[in-house]
Amino acid sequence: MPWTRTDYPSSMKNLEAITKKKAIDIANSMLDEGYEESRAIPIAIEQAKQWRKQASTEEINQYKNNGKPTKRSSEGKQYENNPERLEEGEHVVAHEGGWAVRSSNGKKPSNVFQDKHGAIQRARKIAKNKGTYLIVHRQDGSIEEKKKYAST
Repeated sequence: MPWTRTDYPSSMKNLEAITKKKAIDIANSMLDEGYEESRAIPIAIEQAKQWRKQASTEEINQYKNNGKPTKRSSEGKQYENNPERLEEGEHVVAHEGGWAVRSSNGKKPSNVFQDKHGAIQRARKIAKNKGTYLIVHRQDGSIEEKKKYAST
């Protein structure tokens, strides 16, 4: 059964309405991709919170007015590309004024930090939650460290 704005996991109950709607969409998509509920829910919540922090007012309003959260198909749906970047690893890269965290094929960073340590901590948390990997780059772009995280 797909989650909706009136029937959703209890761990989403304290989210702001638009963030909850996004988390429901992400979680439903993840279930379509074959993720277990126990893994999909925390990842969806985290991704929705990040989206909310970075979304423009226009983007939020457009999403808010876009109807009900996506419903899952009965067969499950395989996506050619994954808009939520759930299968991609996290990279810590030099960024103007500090260090950025971005997914492998991401064009824009999900977070920017003044110090490298903060960026590494955030990227590690995301990679662990997604069960993917972390790659830390040096200032010149070369790879300093690689770490894989098993999915739980």
